[in-house]
Amino acid sequence: MMRYRRLGRLGWQVSEVGYGMWGIGGGPGGFTGWDYDTAPACLDLALELGCNFFDTAWIYGRGVSEQLLGRVLRDNSDRRIYVATKVPPKNREWPPRAADTLDEVFPADHIREYTYKSLENLGVDRIDLLQLHVWEDRWAADERWQKAIGDLKAEGVVDGVGISVNRWEPENCLRAIDSGLIDVIQVIYNIFDQAPEDELFDRALAEDIGIIARVPFDEGGLTGTLTADTTFPAEDWRATYFGPENLPATVERAARLAGDLPPGMSMPEAGLRFILHHPAVSTVIPGMRRAGHVRANLAVSDGAPLDPALLERLRGHRWDRRPTAWSM
Repeated sequence: MMRYRRLGRLGWQVSEVGYGMWGIGGGPGGFTGWDYDTAPACLDLALELGCNFFDTAWIYGRGVSEQLLGRVLRDNSDRRIYVATKVPPKNREWPPRAADTLDEVFPADHIREYTYKSLENLGVDRIDLLQLHVWEDRWAADERWQKAIGDLKAEGVVDGVGISVNRWEPENCLRAIDSGLIDVIQVIYNIFDQAPEDELFDRALAEDIGIIARVPFDEGGLTGTLTADTTFPAEDWRATYFGPENLPATVERAARLAGDLPPGMSMPEAGLRFILHHPAVSTVIPGMRRAGHVRANLAVSDGAPLDPALLERLRGHRWDRRPTAWSM
Protein backbone atom coordinates (compact mmCIF):
# COMPACT_ATOMS: atom_id res chain seq x y z
CA MET A 1 0.00 0.00 0.00
CA MET A 2 1.41 3.38 -1.02
CA ARG A 3 2.30 5.79 1.76
CA TYR A 4 1.93 9.54 1.43
CA ARG A 5 3.89 12.52 2.71
CA ARG A 6 3.17 16.21 3.00
CA LEU A 7 4.79 18.34 0.28
CA GLY A 8 5.94 21.09 2.58
CA ARG A 9 3.77 24.16 3.13
CA LEU A 10 1.70 23.34 0.07
CA GLY A 11 0.07 20.76 2.30
CA TRP A 12 -0.53 18.21 -0.45
CA GLN A 13 -0.39 14.54 0.48
CA VAL A 14 1.76 13.10 -2.30
CA SER A 15 2.91 9.53 -2.84
CA GLU A 16 6.34 9.12 -1.29
CA VAL A 17 7.39 7.35 -4.49
CA GLY A 18 6.44 9.54 -7.40
CA TYR A 19 7.00 9.13 -11.13
CA GLY A 20 9.95 10.82 -12.83
CA MET A 21 9.09 11.17 -16.52
CA TRP A 22 12.42 12.15 -18.08
CA GLY A 23 13.15 8.59 -19.16
CA ILE A 24 9.87 8.15 -21.03
CA GLY A 25 9.84 11.58 -22.65
CA GLY A 26 12.41 10.88 -25.33
CA GLY A 27 13.94 13.50 -27.55
CA PRO A 28 17.45 14.92 -27.96
CA GLY A 29 19.63 15.22 -24.89
CA GLY A 30 17.80 12.52 -22.95
CA PHE A 31 17.76 8.75 -22.66
CA THR A 32 17.52 6.25 -25.46
CA GLY A 33 15.23 3.26 -25.12
CA TRP A 34 12.07 5.25 -24.53
CA ASP A 35 8.90 3.77 -25.93
CA TYR A 36 5.78 5.88 -26.40
CA ASP A 37 3.73 2.70 -26.83
CA THR A 38 4.80 1.28 -23.46
CA ALA A 39 4.72 4.52 -21.49
CA PRO A 40 0.92 4.87 -21.16
CA ALA A 41 0.55 1.43 -19.57
CA CYS A 42 3.36 2.23 -17.10
CA LEU A 43 1.71 5.49 -16.11
CA ASP A 44 -1.65 3.76 -15.65
CA LEU A 45 -0.06 1.02 -13.55
CA ALA A 46 1.63 3.55 -11.30
CA LEU A 47 -1.67 5.31 -10.74
CA GLU A 48 -3.37 1.99 -10.00
CA LEU A 49 -0.70 1.22 -7.38
CA GLY A 50 -1.25 4.50 -5.59
CA CYS A 51 1.18 6.94 -7.20
CA ASN A 52 -0.39 10.40 -7.35
CA PHE A 53 2.65 12.60 -8.06
CA PHE A 54 4.10 12.89 -11.56
CA ASP A 55 7.09 15.04 -12.45
CA THR A 56 7.55 16.05 -16.07
CA ALA A 57 8.97 18.97 -18.09
CA TRP A 58 8.41 20.59 -21.44
CA ILE A 59 11.89 19.54 -22.59
CA TYR A 60 11.11 15.83 -22.09
CA GLY A 61 10.25 15.11 -25.69
CA ARG A 62 9.52 18.78 -26.42
CA GLY A 63 6.08 18.50 -24.88
CA VAL A 64 5.45 14.80 -25.54
CA SER A 65 5.93 13.76 -21.91
CA GLU A 66 3.45 16.42 -20.82
CA GLN A 67 0.99 15.19 -23.45
CA LEU A 68 1.33 11.61 -22.20
CA LEU A 69 0.53 12.79 -18.71
CA GLY A 70 -2.35 14.88 -20.03
CA ARG A 71 -3.99 11.71 -21.29
CA VAL A 72 -3.74 10.22 -17.78
CA LEU A 73 -5.35 13.32 -16.33
CA ARG A 74 -8.24 13.20 -18.81
CA ASP A 75 -8.87 9.51 -18.25
CA ASN A 76 -8.82 9.91 -14.46
CA SER A 77 -10.56 13.23 -13.95
CA ASP A 78 -12.20 11.90 -10.78
CA ARG A 79 -8.84 11.34 -9.04
CA ARG A 80 -6.52 13.89 -7.42
CA ILE A 81 -3.28 13.69 -9.35
CA TYR A 82 -0.52 16.18 -8.62
CA VAL A 83 1.41 17.47 -11.62
CA ALA A 84 4.84 19.06 -11.55
CA THR A 85 6.41 20.42 -14.71
CA LYS A 86 9.32 22.71 -15.59
CA VAL A 87 10.11 25.77 -17.65
CA PRO A 88 13.22 25.09 -19.77
CA PRO A 89 16.09 27.59 -19.85
CA LYS A 90 15.68 29.85 -22.85
CA ASN A 91 19.27 29.23 -24.00
CA ARG A 92 18.90 25.45 -23.53
CA GLU A 93 21.95 25.23 -21.28
CA TRP A 94 21.93 22.56 -18.53
CA PRO A 95 23.30 23.77 -16.13
CA PRO A 96 23.64 27.52 -16.72
CA ARG A 97 27.06 28.73 -17.74
CA ALA A 98 28.97 30.91 -15.30
CA ALA A 99 28.24 34.13 -17.20
CA ASP A 100 24.61 33.40 -18.17
CA THR A 101 22.24 36.17 -17.17
CA LEU A 102 18.63 35.90 -16.12
CA ASP A 103 17.70 37.51 -19.45
CA GLU A 104 19.38 34.63 -21.28
CA VAL A 105 17.82 31.90 -19.16
CA PHE A 106 14.49 32.98 -17.62
CA PRO A 107 13.22 36.30 -18.96
CA ALA A 108 9.66 37.01 -17.88
CA ASP A 109 8.11 36.52 -21.31
CA HIS A 110 9.82 33.14 -21.66
CA ILE A 111 8.51 31.93 -18.28
CA ARG A 112 5.01 32.95 -19.32
CA GLU A 113 5.27 31.42 -22.81
CA TYR A 114 6.34 28.00 -21.56
CA THR A 115 3.87 27.98 -18.71
CA TYR A 116 1.09 28.31 -21.24
CA LYS A 117 2.67 25.70 -23.54
CA SER A 118 2.66 23.28 -20.62
CA LEU A 119 -0.93 24.11 -19.76
CA GLU A 120 -1.93 23.26 -23.32
CA ASN A 121 0.10 20.03 -23.43
CA LEU A 122 -1.30 18.86 -20.11
CA GLY A 123 -4.84 19.92 -20.98
CA VAL A 124 -5.33 21.70 -17.66
CA ASP A 125 -6.13 25.24 -16.60
CA ARG A 126 -3.75 25.21 -13.61
CA ILE A 127 -0.34 23.66 -12.98
CA ASP A 128 0.06 22.31 -9.47
CA LEU A 129 3.82 22.85 -9.28
CA LEU A 130 5.74 24.96 -11.79
CA GLN A 131 9.51 24.62 -11.51
CA LEU A 132 12.40 26.47 -13.07
CA HIS A 133 14.47 23.72 -14.67
CA VAL A 134 17.89 25.19 -13.81
CA TRP A 135 18.99 27.79 -11.31
CA GLU A 136 21.74 30.15 -10.20
CA ASP A 137 21.33 31.77 -6.80
CA ARG A 138 22.91 34.97 -8.08
CA TRP A 139 19.54 35.61 -9.76
CA ALA A 140 17.61 35.25 -6.52
CA ALA A 141 17.12 38.94 -5.73
CA ASP A 142 16.14 39.90 -9.28
CA GLU A 143 12.56 41.08 -9.08
CA ARG A 144 11.79 40.20 -12.72
CA TRP A 145 11.53 36.44 -12.24
CA GLN A 146 9.72 37.04 -8.97
CA LYS A 147 7.12 39.22 -10.68
CA ALA A 148 6.69 36.74 -13.53
CA ILE A 149 5.93 33.96 -11.06
CA GLY A 150 3.73 36.21 -8.94
CA ASP A 151 1.68 37.24 -11.97
CA LEU A 152 1.09 33.61 -12.98
CA LYS A 153 -0.04 32.75 -9.47
CA ALA A 154 -2.32 35.79 -9.38
CA GLU A 155 -3.89 34.66 -12.65
CA GLY A 156 -4.62 31.27 -11.09
CA VAL A 157 -2.66 29.21 -13.63
CA VAL A 158 0.09 28.20 -11.18
CA ASP A 159 -0.32 26.98 -7.63
CA GLY A 160 3.09 26.04 -6.16
CA VAL A 161 6.54 27.19 -7.31
CA GLY A 162 9.78 25.23 -7.26
CA ILE A 163 13.37 25.07 -8.45
CA SER A 164 15.22 22.09 -9.88
CA VAL A 165 18.73 22.53 -8.49
CA ASN A 166 21.79 21.88 -10.64
CA ARG A 167 23.70 18.63 -10.24
CA TRP A 168 25.95 18.50 -7.14
CA GLU A 169 25.00 22.03 -6.08
CA PRO A 170 22.41 21.51 -3.31
CA GLU A 171 23.33 24.79 -1.65
CA ASN A 172 22.70 26.78 -4.84
CA CYS A 173 19.11 27.64 -3.90
CA LEU A 174 19.27 29.00 -0.38
CA ARG A 175 18.95 32.63 -1.43
CA ALA A 176 16.01 31.70 -3.62
CA ILE A 177 14.35 30.22 -0.55
CA ASP A 178 15.00 33.57 1.18
CA SER A 179 12.69 35.20 -1.38
CA GLY A 180 9.71 33.48 0.20
CA LEU A 181 8.40 32.47 -3.24
CA ILE A 182 9.80 28.95 -3.40
CA ASP A 183 7.60 26.16 -2.07
CA VAL A 184 9.60 23.15 -3.28
CA ILE A 185 13.20 22.28 -4.09
CA GLN A 186 13.98 19.39 -6.43
CA VAL A 187 17.49 18.11 -5.75
CA ILE A 188 19.70 15.13 -6.50
CA TYR A 189 19.87 12.95 -3.39
CA ASN A 190 20.99 9.33 -3.28
CA ILE A 191 23.47 7.02 -1.55
CA PHE A 192 26.37 8.62 -3.41
CA ASP A 193 25.05 12.19 -3.31
CA GLN A 194 24.33 12.89 0.35
CA ALA A 195 25.33 16.57 0.40
CA PRO A 196 21.73 17.89 0.64
CA GLU A 197 21.83 16.66 4.25
CA ASP A 198 24.55 19.18 5.11
CA GLU A 199 22.45 22.35 4.92
CA LEU A 200 19.50 22.20 2.56
CA PHE A 201 17.46 19.57 4.38
CA ASP A 202 17.69 21.34 7.75
CA ARG A 203 16.58 24.54 6.07
CA ALA A 204 13.70 22.77 4.35
CA LEU A 205 12.46 21.25 7.60
CA ALA A 206 12.74 24.57 9.43
CA GLU A 207 10.87 26.54 6.75
CA ASP A 208 8.44 23.84 5.59
CA ILE A 209 9.88 23.57 2.08
CA GLY A 210 8.95 20.43 0.15
CA ILE A 211 11.80 18.28 -1.15
CA ILE A 212 11.63 16.22 -4.35
CA ALA A 213 14.55 13.79 -4.48
CA ARG A 214 15.59 13.10 -8.05
CA VAL A 215 18.19 10.81 -9.67
CA PRO A 216 17.84 8.15 -6.95
CA PHE A 217 19.96 5.67 -8.91
CA ASP A 218 22.70 8.08 -10.10
CA GLU A 219 21.54 7.74 -13.73
CA GLY A 220 22.04 3.96 -13.45
CA GLY A 221 25.22 3.90 -11.40
CA LEU A 222 23.27 2.73 -8.36
CA THR A 223 21.35 -0.05 -10.08
CA GLY A 224 24.17 -2.59 -10.07
CA THR A 225 23.84 -3.11 -13.82
CA LEU A 226 26.84 -1.15 -15.08
CA THR A 227 30.16 -2.81 -15.88
CA ALA A 228 33.51 -1.49 -17.02
CA ASP A 229 32.44 -2.37 -20.58
CA THR A 230 29.06 -0.62 -20.53
CA THR A 231 28.45 1.73 -23.45
CA PHE A 232 25.51 3.88 -24.51
CA PRO A 233 24.43 5.14 -27.94
CA ALA A 234 26.04 8.42 -28.90
CA GLU A 235 22.69 10.23 -28.76
CA ASP A 236 22.10 9.08 -25.17
CA TRP A 237 23.48 11.67 -22.74
CA ARG A 238 24.76 8.86 -20.49
CA ALA A 239 27.42 8.21 -23.12
CA THR A 240 29.00 11.43 -21.85
CA TYR A 241 28.10 11.05 -18.18
CA PHE A 242 29.54 7.54 -17.99
CA GLY A 243 32.65 8.35 -19.93
CA PRO A 244 36.23 7.46 -18.92
CA GLU A 245 36.25 10.03 -16.10
CA ASN A 246 33.22 8.56 -14.35
CA LEU A 247 32.37 5.00 -15.40
CA PRO A 248 35.33 3.13 -13.81
CA ALA A 249 34.96 4.91 -10.47
CA THR A 250 31.17 4.38 -10.50
CA VAL A 251 31.48 0.65 -11.19
CA GLU A 252 34.09 0.26 -8.46
CA ARG A 253 32.04 2.12 -5.88
CA ALA A 254 28.84 0.27 -6.81
CA ALA A 255 30.60 -3.06 -6.33
CA ARG A 256 31.70 -2.04 -2.84
CA LEU A 257 28.16 -0.93 -2.06
CA ALA A 258 26.71 -4.25 -3.22
CA GLY A 259 28.93 -6.01 -0.71
CA ASP A 260 27.32 -4.06 2.12
CA LEU A 261 23.74 -5.00 1.29
CA PRO A 262 21.90 -7.79 3.11
CA PRO A 263 20.86 -10.91 1.20
CA GLY A 264 17.75 -10.38 -0.89
CA MET A 265 17.98 -6.59 -1.04
CA SER A 266 18.65 -5.13 -4.47
CA MET A 267 20.66 -1.99 -4.97
CA PRO A 268 17.63 0.00 -6.26
CA GLU A 269 15.61 -1.04 -3.21
CA ALA A 270 18.41 0.01 -0.89
CA GLY A 271 18.71 3.28 -2.76
CA LEU A 272 15.05 4.19 -2.41
CA ARG A 273 14.89 3.13 1.23
CA PHE A 274 17.95 5.27 1.97
CA ILE A 275 16.32 8.33 0.40
CA LEU A 276 12.99 7.78 2.16
CA HIS A 277 14.65 7.44 5.57
CA HIS A 278 15.16 11.21 5.71
CA PRO A 279 12.20 13.20 7.09
CA ALA A 280 12.93 16.19 4.81
CA VAL A 281 12.14 14.17 1.69
CA SER A 282 8.56 14.57 0.51
CA THR A 283 8.79 12.27 -2.51
CA VAL A 284 11.39 10.48 -4.62
CA ILE A 285 10.91 10.31 -8.39
CA PRO A 286 12.65 7.34 -10.04
CA GLY A 287 12.34 6.97 -13.77
CA MET A 288 10.22 3.97 -14.76
CA ARG A 289 10.09 2.81 -18.37
CA ARG A 290 8.86 -0.76 -17.80
CA ALA A 291 6.03 -2.24 -15.77
CA GLY A 292 8.54 -4.20 -13.71
CA HIS A 293 10.26 -0.97 -12.71
CA VAL A 294 6.93 0.51 -11.63
CA ARG A 295 6.03 -2.46 -9.45
CA ALA A 296 9.47 -2.79 -7.87
CA ASN A 297 9.92 0.90 -7.11
CA LEU A 298 6.45 1.53 -5.74
CA ALA A 299 6.67 -1.61 -3.60
CA VAL A 300 9.37 0.11 -1.53
CA SER A 301 6.63 2.32 -0.06
CA ASP A 302 5.79 -0.22 2.62
CA GLY A 303 6.83 1.73 5.71
CA ALA A 304 9.64 -0.67 6.58
CA PRO A 305 12.50 1.35 8.09
CA LEU A 306 16.12 0.77 7.24
CA ASP A 307 18.04 -1.19 9.82
CA PRO A 308 20.19 1.39 11.69
CA ALA A 309 23.35 -0.61 11.10
CA LEU A 310 22.62 -0.79 7.36
CA LEU A 311 21.90 2.94 7.28
CA GLU A 312 25.32 3.63 8.74
CA ARG A 313 26.97 1.38 6.19
CA LEU A 314 25.17 3.19 3.39
CA ARG A 315 26.32 6.53 4.76
CA GLY A 316 29.86 5.31 4.30
CA HIS A 317 29.36 5.31 0.51
CA ARG A 318 28.98 9.08 0.28
CA TRP A 319 30.80 10.44 -2.79
CA ASP A 320 31.23 14.20 -2.90
CA ARG A 321 31.67 15.54 -6.43
CA ARG A 322 31.71 18.94 -8.05
CA PRO A 323 30.18 19.85 -11.43
CA THR A 324 32.38 19.17 -14.42
CA ALA A 325 32.15 19.53 -18.19
CA TRP A 326 30.60 16.06 -18.48
CA SER A 327 28.24 16.03 -15.52
CA MET A 328 25.41 18.18 -16.97
